[in-house]
This record gives sequence, structure tokens and C-alpha cells, in this order.
Amino acid sequence: MSEAALPPGWPAMSIQQAHALMTQPGTPLETEEKVIHGVTYKVWKHLPPSLRAVVEASRAHGEKVFLVYEDERVTFEAFYRAVSAFARELQAQGVGKGDRVAVIMRNVPEWVVAFYAAASIGAIVTPLNAWWTGPELEYGLTDSAAKVAVVDAERHERLVEHFGNCPDLLRVYVCRDPDENAHPYVTKLESVLGGPNDWATLPDQPLPAAEVDADDDATIFYTSGTTGKPKGALATQRAVNTNILTAAAAGARSFLRRGEMPPMPDPEAPQRSSLISVPFFHVTGCFAVLNPSLFGGAKLVMMYKWDVIRAFELIQREKIMSAGGVPTIAWQLIEHPARANYDLSSLEAVSYGGAPSAPELVRRIKEAFPKSQSGQGWGMTETCATVTSNGAEDYANRPDSCGVAAAVAEIQIRDVEDGKTVLPPGQVGELWSKGPMNARGYWNKPEATAQTFVDGWVRTGDLARMDEEGFCFIIDRAKDMLIRGGENIYCVEVENVLYDHPAVMDAAIVGVPHRTLGEEPAAVVTLKPGAEASEDELRAHVAERLAAFKVPVAVKFWHETLPRNPNGKILKNELKKLFEDEKADA
Repeated sequence: MSEAALPPGWPAMSIQQAHALMTQPGTPLETEEKVIHGVTYKVWKHLPPSLRAVVEASRAHGEKVFLVYEDERVTFEAFYRAVSAFARELQAQGVGKGDRVAVIMRNVPEWVVAFYAAASIGAIVTPLNAWWTGPELEYGLTDSAAKVAVVDAERHERLVEHFGNCPDLLRVYVCRDPDENAHPYVTKLESVLGGPNDWATLPDQPLPAAEVDADDDATIFYTSGTTGKPKGALATQRAVNTNILTAAAAGARSFLRRGEMPPMPDPEAPQRSSLISVPFFHVTGCFAVLNPSLFGGAKLVMMYKWDVIRAFELIQREKIMSAGGVPTIAWQLIEHPARANYDLSSLEAVSYGGAPSAPELVRRIKEAFPKSQSGQGWGMTETCATVTSNGAEDYANRPDSCGVAAAVAEIQIRDVEDGKTVLPPGQVGELWSKGPMNARGYWNKPEATAQTFVDGWVRTGDLARMDEEGFCFIIDRAKDMLIRGGENIYCVEVENVLYDHPAVMDAAIVGVPHRTLGEEPAAVVTLKPGAEASEDELRAHVAERLAAFKVPVAVKFWHETLPRNPNGKILKNELKKLFEDEKADA
């Protein structure tokens, strides 16, 4: 969509004016400066001070449904009782402030209870990737020195032979396991809480006593890097909760930009509802979706695993208002031939992040879901999810931008080589990010911490540029940029051209070795259901639009969604293996 197609007189105010207006003294989104661990940050003044405070506030939503999973429906009141009961159990097992509690399971209601129960007593919650192998999970448990682990049956089976290699692990709670277990430190979670449909009958008792402050350590989320062992990003209670008001502020900014005052909360408005299709063990699922939903009283509908037909069924049944996660999911929602068989009229937002998206996706979502106000944003494990966001008219005007920094954040584009020189608008460099949402560092890795966390800033490793108004455009991962005979090739540029081909649903550019040029670009694509395209056709499509050195030398076809890590970033190392048998040309 061009700027000419936008409403006359828009925008009514600049980004800076909108931020200044909505954060002024006396407003819910008021900001203030605060020194945290020796660094001065701008913070949300009225932010819930802790995850414990979020749980306490959520009880006000009473008998509204909070969690839906298969035939299980958990109200906010039932959830609060389960959190209180399990927090007391953890304390009885000797878990205290600063102890690590690992949560290792699929998206099920027990995950949410375990997370908030541990956080409410000041423990450091350590969600581990449920798709990791046994040795990988052993690494997470030993690296974090977890004292307690809460797992589902599948993860328990995967881990049982590794427990003996985890000397700090004193107790394991397992849920959804039909088998008996005689291990002395394994307890069935149902023996403590019952099943999710039983939680409403648990005792009505407050959370157990604990002192939890805003700048206490709260979580360790492991980076989902594509190389090397994962590093645990250590975040505070404030960093995690910052997403709550960052999300609210992004919505308020859109109203102000069009010259309207943001509406006041309406207690009579229908309950918000979201389809959660990204894992809770990823910061997007936990910090940007789960935590704001708990605080705001929204319903979360969980899936056992992503399946587009099941998603259609749940959107229709639960009248889901918000869905998305990563661009691939958005493409599947609009491209699947069975979409017309379901009533999806409740959808108001299809949002995503984690990977750059094709501008065409904005137009296609609007065609498929006319009342949808879609958007995207940018963040990473080290920034505890959202730093920038883009929505409403701004998104329509700049669909290839991940948006502007939150009112409490600051982003800069710096020279890649010296890491200090701030580049002017339009120039490509490394994206640096500062704000109260940043993690404190990597758990027990001082050297890696020093390289990434510098004076309150995070070196992101992303190549990006900013325009005059502060909108950020992610170009590529610095380490994934291809250099062909001295020419830089930004993969996302070639990928977006492939996305413009009517047959392409998913695309990735990877580097293949070349004896004299160093490397050349190759493509891996997934075609849309029922669509056809040949390798020559796709190479010609790129050649018509980009310089010859950017044209993929080969195209491979992948018959499923391209493999991604939990951040939504494509696992290019996996895709490079497709070309290992290709001979490098002279």
C-alpha cells in the first residue's frame, strides 16, 4: 500500500509527539528514569513490579476462562488456586529465592502454573526447549543447576536416563504420565494439584509469603542460536513485565498517530482471545503473549502442535480474535484451500515477528481477513521479546519494517566494525538495543556477556537500517550475510523477491561454497498447496528483479514448512546440508 492510499492528514503527530503525549505524568503509561544495576533507563512507572504481582492482579478476572486445552477449561480463579498450591509445594521442598526451577513440557496448562508458582516465590524459572533431545536437556539442567524440574510424560521419558548426571536436581514433578513411577524423587504433579479441570476445587488460599522485587532475577531463557551451545539469558522481573505496557503503548500510539485519543478500558467489552501457536518456552510466547494475557484477562487457546486445520476449528469454536506467531503461520492461515469452510470472522489481528516478512503478506492478510489489524515487531531472547512494533496505518505504509522502538527503549544502527559509530538514517549497520526489557547477561558466562551486553545495550547481531522517522528495517543476520566475490548479498532481499512469486509460500537463501568467489547464494523454497514452479522459473523470476550476482545458483524444493528455531528464524545450517554434494565451481 502506498502513502497516497493512507487517510488524508495522517499521521496527525510524529512518533516522538505520540510517545511524549501518552507517557506524560499522571497517565497510565507514564515513564520515569531509574538507575538499574548502574545504568540509567527509562521505565514504565506503573508497571506491575513482579510476576507475583501479575498473578495477584489476575485473580480479579474471576470466573472468566483463562486457559483452553483440548476439553480442559481453566478459569482465572482456578488458575490462581493452582499457582498458590504449587508454590506452597515448592517451598515445602526447600525451593527459595534464586533457586532454579526448570519447566520442560509442551504448551499445556501445567506449564503456566509451574512457571508462575516458581516465579511467585522468587525462584528463577528456567524453561527449557521441549524439542531438545535428552543430552540437550541434560545440558540445560546442569548449566542452570536446576533444583527442581517440572516435566510432561514425553520429556520425562526423554530425560530419565540423564537424571543421574544432574547432581543439583533434587525433585522432578511429572504430569500427564499414565505410568507409575517408583523413582524416589519423581512425583506426579496430579498428586499435588489434580488435573486442570480439578483446580477450581483446590483450597482458597493466598500465595505463600515471599519477598520479590522488580529487579530480582526472574527467568533464564536459553538462546535458540543456530550454532554452538545455547546460552541462558538471565532476566529480571521488571524486564519480563515490561512487555505488558509496551504492548498497551503500541496500541495507544496507533490511535494518537491518526489523531484520536486511545479508548478507555471497557469492562463490558467482549473478552479478548488468542490462539497461542508459539511455544511458551520461547520469550515471544511467554513474555509477549502469555504474561500480558494473564494480566489483561484474555483467553488463551493452546494447541498440542501446530496444524492449520485444527487452527481453523479452534478459531471458529472459540471465536479467536488474535492469531499468528511467525510469518509462515500467517501464510498458512491465508493460503490453505480449506479456509473458506470455516467461520473465521472473529479474527481481528494476525500478528507475527521473529523473521522478516514479505510486504505482500500485509495485503494478503487484509484481503483474507478484512477487519484484521495486523502488525509485526522485533525482539530477541536477550531483549525479553518486544523492543519494536509496527501496526495500523504505520504497518500499511511500511510493511517491511519491524517498527519503531517502544517509548522506554532506544535503538541505534552502529558501524559493524568498531561497534561505536552511530550511523545516519539509511545506512546499514548492526542494530543495538537499550531498555529495561534487556536481560542482565548470560547465566555464568562472563565472557559472552561482555561481548553482547555493553553499558546497558545489547549487540543484536542483526544488520538493519533506520529511516528518518525511526522505523527499523531488519536486513539480515550479520553472520548470515553472504559475500560473493566481495559483493554483499542480504539474504532477506532475495527471499522477498522469491516471496513475490505466486507459487512460493516459504523461502530461504543460504550460502554454498565457491572456490574463487568464496560463496554463492542458493535457495530453498516451499511451494503453496497445489502450486507449481520449476527451478529455472524461480531463478528467472529473481534475475528479472535483482542484479545477476544475487540470483540463486540453485533452487531446492522443501515439501514442508522450512525448519525454524523457536524464535522463528530459519535453521539455515540445516538447509545448507542440501547442497553439500554440490561441487564448487572453479
